[in-house]
Amino acid sequence: MTSTGVLAVALVALLCALLMIWYRKRAKRNNQINRIPGFKSYPLIGTTHMYFGKSRTEIYDVLRNEAAQFPYISRVWIGPLPEVCIRKAEYVEKLIGSTKNMEKSFGYKFIRYWLGDGLLISSGKKWQKHRKIITPTFHFSILETFFDIFSDKSRILVEQLNEHCGTGVPFDIYTYVTKAALDIIGEAAMGVSLRAQEKGKNYYVNAVYEAAQLIMARVVRPWLHLDFIYKRTESGRKFHDCLQTLHGYSSDVVALRKTTRQRASQTNNGGKRRLAFLDLLLEANENGNQLSDKEIREEVDTFMFEGHDTTTAGISWTIYLLGLHPEIQNKVCAELDTIFNGSNRKVTLSDTREMKYLERVIKEAMRLFPPVPIIGRKISEDIQLGDYYIPEGCMIKIDLFNLHRDPRYFADPEKFDPDRFLPECAANRHPYAYIPFSAGPRNCVGQKFASYEQKVVLSTMLRNFKICSVDGRNEVKMINELVLRPIGGINVTLERRSA
Repeated sequence: MTSTGVLAVALVALLCALLMIWYRKRAKRNNQINRIPGFKSYPLIGTTHMYFGKSRTEIYDVLRNEAAQFPYISRVWIGPLPEVCIRKAEYVEKLIGSTKNMEKSFGYKFIRYWLGDGLLISSGKKWQKHRKIITPTFHFSILETFFDIFSDKSRILVEQLNEHCGTGVPFDIYTYVTKAALDIIGEAAMGVSLRAQEKGKNYYVNAVYEAAQLIMARVVRPWLHLDFIYKRTESGRKFHDCLQTLHGYSSDVVALRKTTRQRASQTNNGGKRRLAFLDLLLEANENGNQLSDKEIREEVDTFMFEGHDTTTAGISWTIYLLGLHPEIQNKVCAELDTIFNGSNRKVTLSDTREMKYLERVIKEAMRLFPPVPIIGRKISEDIQLGDYYIPEGCMIKIDLFNLHRDPRYFADPEKFDPDRFLPECAANRHPYAYIPFSAGPRNCVGQKFASYEQKVVLSTMLRNFKICSVDGRNEVKMINELVLRPIGGINVTLERRSA
């Protein structure tokens, strides 16, 4: 045999040996993962057969069925990719309670086309740098300056809702709350007046909903994971159109704020400007180019989406539950009466500190209906969760919806009971049993902003209206498309609340 032939044989033997090592290592990993309980898996498609032919609401029902069959921990296969789902506070703390396992899981790849490497998705040094720049925006002293905006936009919301008051005709209040939340995040965080409540249909909101739907549909269909294939499908083309709308909207917001800042600089009237989130980003761009134009747009995309969509869900689910429980709604209103004494004045920061019962109501609503019901991580090292060993590189998702229903910490978990969050009741609860804003180093940087906004919007509405929800708990169909939404909206009737 020639030297060339010997070399070829040696290369083939080496390749076969490497493939054998890879195969054995992969088989060992797969066996470890398959020890975790879960639905039957098939070659190529994994467990995604469970989603075939399912509607948007039926897909969410599959996830709930998984939790019912496999409490605390289960595994699925998204094609060839394993994913472990946890619903136990002790497991959650081990996963996200330290600076390890900071990288987001595979599914976020498809969100990245929209939000880029903003604070939600970025990792490592980039995440650390952006978090350091952004955190001061949500300092207590700055948040207090937003209360006029919270109140003004809430009053516009009340004006918009007046046309439905006293008619007895049900309507979807979710769409109204969405526009109010968009107005608030636009003016408070971005420093621009979007006037979404005063306009008709909002093309940005519609694009958000469609993009979220397309992303989740892609995640559970492994054959659409490859960009080469996806871009050539109808869904891929629709997603591209959504991105054009979303990125165009955020670019317009940045351009408008830049113009406003330039005008303010030219007039130089010495007045103190309210510092918006976007101002800090632009200053970081202007002073030493800490953030590029692209990075600014990515953060704007991230906070425009998260700042209005998750807050909308939190407010709307609270409205829904109050509308189902008039006795609890009356308790909230009694508390508001003691704070405002019949006055129609704006809500202040000190007022929100007195809203103890409303705060418990909001927390309980987010327990039952967490705005972001699932978060995911890619583990950076092997991890032992109870009896199960999960190897490095595996994806783990936290199912907040069912984590918040653990009967060890929440007796009669489906019951709406705000008193669960009385200090004496929450004192001995596991700190990771209730995490609507996530937890650990990657917790939500805007959670105080969201909490104040929810209190102001809800208290303003409840000082004006009695709310009655039309649909019972069994009638409301949910979808998990990045945010937990009701597929048919939140249908209510309104009556004037007497002074």
